[in-house]
Amino acid sequence: MALIQFPDPRTAAHEGILVLGGELNARNLLNAYRQGVFPWPIDGWPLTWFCPEERAILEFKDLHVPRSLRRAQRRAPFRFTIDRNFSAVITCCANIRRTSEQGTWITPQMRRAYCALHQAGHAHSIEAWAGDELVGGLYGVDAGGAFAGESMFHLRSNASKLALLFLIEHLQARGLDWLDVQVMSPHMAALGAKEISRDEFLVKLAEARARGLKLFGR
Repeated sequence: MALIQFPDPRTAAHEGILVLGGELNARNLLNAYRQGVFPWPIDGWPLTWFCPEERAILEFKDLHVPRSLRRAQRRAPFRFTIDRNFSAVITCCANIRRTSEQGTWITPQMRRAYCALHQAGHAHSIEAWAGDELVGGLYGVDAGGAFAGESMFHLRSNASKLALLFLIEHLQARGLDWLDVQVMSPHMAALGAKEISRDEFLVKLAEARARGLKLFGR
């Protein structure tokens, strides 16, 4: 399995595309995330690896939780777990219908690769449960002390949003103070996320990785 040799992410040109092609596997995924790069399949193209000029992040000091969501959090309608069922979470993220999208970028090949990355201990899921029913969650990648959120889903109101707040509390307890959101969405903007330049993001990523935080496990 050939390791993709990514050039300096600052050289990414057209719409942040850094590399075309290469094998999608756990080794290449981890190598990519540790350099601030992520894959995003485009129909009809070889696999595209991105490091966009503008990067969305959420600094936890800027977190804004709407009062309605805070009330829902206090009612504690769900139980949350970490890495209880990664495969189910990523499958639900792939299958959920989104009004702003047609189809999904989480292809079967992507699911297999991220599940392998999870088995290797670098991709993680948060699950929201109502009794024994999985009703929401999210997954992302530990890039070596920084965390990149990938996708969320919900089957009940606020399940994914509360799972995200659970993740933020967990990361804060482990010493991390920001989350890589990658691409801005209205929901993340409402929570206080912002866009920073690629250069600024790469500095933050390097600083976070240098701290050597252990974000999951013992």
